[in-house]
Amino acid sequence: MIDIILILIAIAAIIFVIAVAMQPSDFRVTRTDTIAAPASAVFAHVNDLQKWEAWSPWAKLDPEAKNSFEGPSSGTGAIMRWVGNNKVGQGSMTIIESRPDELIRFKLEFLKSFVATNTAEFTFNSENDQTTVTWTMYGKNSFMSKAIGLIMNCEKMVGGQFEQGLATLKSVVEERL
Repeated sequence: MIDIILILIAIAAIIFVIAVAMQPSDFRVTRTDTIAAPASAVFAHVNDLQKWEAWSPWAKLDPEAKNSFEGPSSGTGAIMRWVGNNKVGQGSMTIIESRPDELIRFKLEFLKSFVATNTAEFTFNSENDQTTVTWTMYGKNSFMSKAIGLIMNCEKMVGGQFEQGLATLKSVVEERL
């Protein structure tokens, strides 16, 4: 009887490993919102890392998180490091490309509660005093993130946080005009 149970456990483990291995190697999460402001006004709130606390969805998840800044306060080379509770973890983001009113690209490094390096981007398309802001994060799925993806809808979870952040960014920018 124990032999049958062990064989069933081995078969279940093999099926699980195959299911995980068949998950996509890459991921991409994208959300967009339109803000009633010129691109320059929106860009300024994303390009200056010290302004993130006013609109970042993660600032609300852990108001006690410790942030530190290195390099310039904005633009290429600006770095923000954070250490927080288990909802925000520990990591850093570095602006690796900044084109005024068009694009900001970040290198994201997560150290806790999971380890990963991803890329995030904001693009800004302005027309008639309206700016369409697109927030995207993409990267490679590790075996562990593929396995978690079988249980949790990470695209929906992270996408929901992006939606909250964009809605708050919209409020912050529009109230300051």
